[in-house]
Amino acid sequence: MSYLLRIDASASGDASVSRRVADSFTAAWGGDIVRRDLALDPVGHLDAAGITARTTPAHEHSPEQKAAALLQDELVEEFLGAQAYLFAVPLYNYSMPSVFKAWLDQIMIVGRTIGTAGRAPSAGRPAVVVSARGGGYGPGAPQHGKDFLVPALRTMLGDPNLMSLDVRPITPELTYASTVESLRHLLPQHRASLEEAHAQARRQAAEITAVVAAGRSGLTGAR
Repeated sequence: MSYLLRIDASASGDASVSRRVADSFTAAWGGDIVRRDLALDPVGHLDAAGITARTTPAHEHSPEQKAAALLQDELVEEFLGAQAYLFAVPLYNYSMPSVFKAWLDQIMIVGRTIGTAGRAPSAGRPAVVVSARGGGYGPGAPQHGKDFLVPALRTMLGDPNLMSLDVRPITPELTYASTVESLRHLLPQHRASLEEAHAQARRQAAEITAVVAAGRSGLTGAR
């Protein structure tokens, strides 16, 4: 079977809740894993050379365009070679870490990862997004409506006119309850959210492993 591509974006190392929940997923995964840690080895932001290299014939590339094209080729081939994805992307300042956005900008290329006829090469492949957040962002919470990460990734990764992945968020909340004194009273809710996140990760891993191994499409499951 093909591999799972795991992308980590948290700067918190082993203390990262997103990483630890993602670890529960990989522990239950039944196949090969290719891992890219953007905190330890970030990719460069998309620049003029990277943009123009996409529309300039290869034999006309400048040295900067050649280097940019090589990086994009590496990242795109790694992305397209996977049959499933695991993105550990915490909520930073209401959005995604810049290292993850830089990676996305490098791989989102019309005609390669973005379909030109309404059908992307990765269409239907499952993409689990583990996104821990310090507060609560669900209905009724003070921060409700201020999560600009999951909605953005649903569009960039899941839109049928873009990459058309089957995006499956897992969002452990209230992580600040364990470190911020004024939020200590929310520890029970945080622990329940974290326990459910680990359980979701294990369930998703088992389901996706089975479906990918069987070569089926039309994946379903808890979002």
